[in-house]
Amino acid sequence: MKRRSFLIGGGMLALAPELAACGMQGENRLQIQFLKGSLPNQIIEEFPRTVGTTINFDPKVVEQLKEVLENLQALQQPPASGNWDWLNWNWLPFRQNSSAKSPDLLTLGDSWLQEVIAQKLITPLPVADIPLWSKLPRRWKELVLRDSQGIPVTDGQVWGAPYRWGTTMIAYDVDRFAELGWVPQDWSDLWRSELRGKISLLDQPREVIGLTLKKLGYSYNNQELTKIPELKPELQALHQQAKLYSNDRYLQPLILRDTWAAVGWSTDLLPLLKRNPRLAAIIPNSGTSLWADLWVHPQGRDLSAGAKSWINFCWEATTANRLSLLSNGTSPMLMGMNRNEIFPDLLTNPLILPPEELLRRSEFLEPLTTTAAAEYLALWQEIRKS
Repeated sequence: MKRRSFLIGGGMLALAPELAACGMQGENRLQIQFLKGSLPNQIIEEFPRTVGTTINFDPKVVEQLKEVLENLQALQQPPASGNWDWLNWNWLPFRQNSSAKSPDLLTLGDSWLQEVIAQKLITPLPVADIPLWSKLPRRWKELVLRDSQGIPVTDGQVWGAPYRWGTTMIAYDVDRFAELGWVPQDWSDLWRSELRGKISLLDQPREVIGLTLKKLGYSYNNQELTKIPELKPELQALHQQAKLYSNDRYLQPLILRDTWAAVGWSTDLLPLLKRNPRLAAIIPNSGTSLWADLWVHPQGRDLSAGAKSWINFCWEATTANRLSLLSNGTSPMLMGMNRNEIFPDLLTNPLILPPEELLRRSEFLEPLTTTAAAEYLALWQEIRKS
């Protein structure tokens, strides 16, 4: 799953049956589209019991986050003139009356929030009608406060409802590091000579350049790379440590013992650790990048009462605990709860519930200016060609 990639387009024929089903919904139908594995079955089954028979709950699973983006674009935009000439676009049910038939809520990764806001694919949420918004910790509120172009602002509108989050970690082979006599603790350990050619890295400039910035004492969101002369040499040295870069195959070499360590997302690593006791993981001491999955509402109609109930349900204490324990992601509501409200198994797992001081050193990836984005891409391409 390419969590940090923004991909829209294609796949419309595959989407047509699912979108056609939207045309059958009634006024009391609540349809959500969520990423496979992001919601435990217990939560999906419990929600209808909490609201009774007044809502026809219709959850739909998508395999990858890019499918959500394809759905959002399909709901709002016909194909460019001259394309798809053989397809009568207007026969698709969601095009006939999209405002009445689009899904109520969809899962979206926070790194794509700016794009979908700027493209006017989603609409702000009326959080005044969602009681538990007031208890959402400040950091997760700030994540979704954006202006009309998707740029974070303190007085912006609320464009999403965060329901789980996670980190970028370092996973490692316990046996290999036992031979070395040490275990990784921070990003700087990736540069140690013993790991030359033995690391899997994500194929993501914001992640790799970001962790290098963090190692040097800078922010993941630094917008002036050219003012950091030591950055390029550090990236070149890290490049020599890497055996491969990948977004979806970076764990296989670690499992096969072709690499000794891998930088990866917690949603990928946590289930792997459960299955393979030979592997362990850490969140680097200097801080890491954070990601969040959000509920967003497509453009076209007001948010239904059922959708507001669903968001509120996801933020309730019992739901937040269950989601954190069973989904390989942590509910943001846990960060504002008393310890006696949190399941004991969560309190003893620092990969799911990291210490507060470590979280304070960690960062969500913020949108880059056009100039900064060009600098990141140019530096990334130069390093990868070296």
